[in-house]
Amino acid sequence: MKNTIRVERAKLDITQSDLAEQINVSKQTILSIEKGKFTPSTILALKIARYFKVQVEDIFELEPED
Repeated sequence: MKNTIRVERAKLDITQSDLAEQINVSKQTILSIEKGKFTPSTILALKIARYFKVQVEDIFELEPED
């Protein structure tokens, strides 16, 4: 799953740690999501989208199936 968390963080000039603290997860969780190594739960995806005041689809994109 692709995501634009890094871009959204840059717009607000916040670190992974800042975002993690705001949504109550670890910095490692944010890092793993950004790198595509971890797919967030629906609740976590909604929390991230709510924090950035965008729709979930604006941050997360399913990669095409082969």
